[in-house]
Amino acid sequence: MSTTSADTRPTAAGEPPAPTVSTLELAGVSRWYGNVVAVNDVSMSLGPGVTGLLGPNGAGKTTLLHMMAGFLAPSRGAVTLDGRPTWRNPDVYRRLGLVSEREAVHTFLTAHEFVLASAKLHRLPDPAEAARRAIALVEMESAQDRRIGTYSKGMRQRARVAAALVHDPQVLLLDEPFNGMDPRQRLHMMELLHRLGDAGRTILFSSHILEEVEQVSGTVQVMVAGRLAASGDFRTIRRLMTNRPHVFAVRSTDDRALAVALMAEASVTGVELDRTGLTVRAGDYGAFTRALPRIALAHGIRVRQLVPEDESLESVFSYLVEA
Repeated sequence: MSTTSADTRPTAAGEPPAPTVSTLELAGVSRWYGNVVAVNDVSMSLGPGVTGLLGPNGAGKTTLLHMMAGFLAPSRGAVTLDGRPTWRNPDVYRRLGLVSEREAVHTFLTAHEFVLASAKLHRLPDPAEAARRAIALVEMESAQDRRIGTYSKGMRQRARVAAALVHDPQVLLLDEPFNGMDPRQRLHMMELLHRLGDAGRTILFSSHILEEVEQVSGTVQVMVAGRLAASGDFRTIRRLMTNRPHVFAVRSTDDRALAVALMAEASVTGVELDRTGLTVRAGDYGAFTRALPRIALAHGIRVRQLVPEDESLESVFSYLVEA
């Protein structure tokens, strides 16, 4: 596999220079524990920019990230960074940073001490300057001399991101990085990831929240039950999710009349009426939700309740597996 290099470009004050381009490759990767398959035959290529790894809890996202970071060996397949395996290859940590979901932070340290220790472990030529720059990137200067044990969860996350960025890695892996952040912290972190991706870094972050991925990344990898269910442009995947079949519970002032009217609607594939109201099966979410108010108004019916009954992430993502 060939790799390319990017010229070092000037960046905003306090930011490190743009790194050499790196590519992370997964080829037919699986990981199992006894009879449990955590990751099943996943292949993907990650280059410069921000990519979202989307999926419900338990989908295999963390296992996949740990294999990318060289913490786990694939049971089958290969994970490589610029053509070299990540497993049993400590040199990858010169080019790779990881923010794991589990908080492994010594709470008696200050943020400055924690980030400085990371800089020293990487044997950087000027660890103090590297720590100062990384802390400035996550806007933690005013709190850097407080013990991490006094921080909110969102502040601890930012300190951990600073430690992962202290050596200017070409690749940054983040597992649920927005957990515990308040709106202002989330906005800042999203802006930071955008800047790093635009500067030529390869960024992958996992999330089980669709809106987080939509706001940060245009490219998405969707994981369901250990499998790669969908991959590509976010708008295409969002359209798949929107156009999938849906089930709605509907309550109105005249359920029987509404049921009859809905059976003539093209987007409706089935209607069931019982004592609690209507269960409507729609082939197109958008078309049905636009048609329902029009139909109700035309028949003088007031809709009192419209509740999607299959809106869990597991339901949404399972549909992508079958699509």
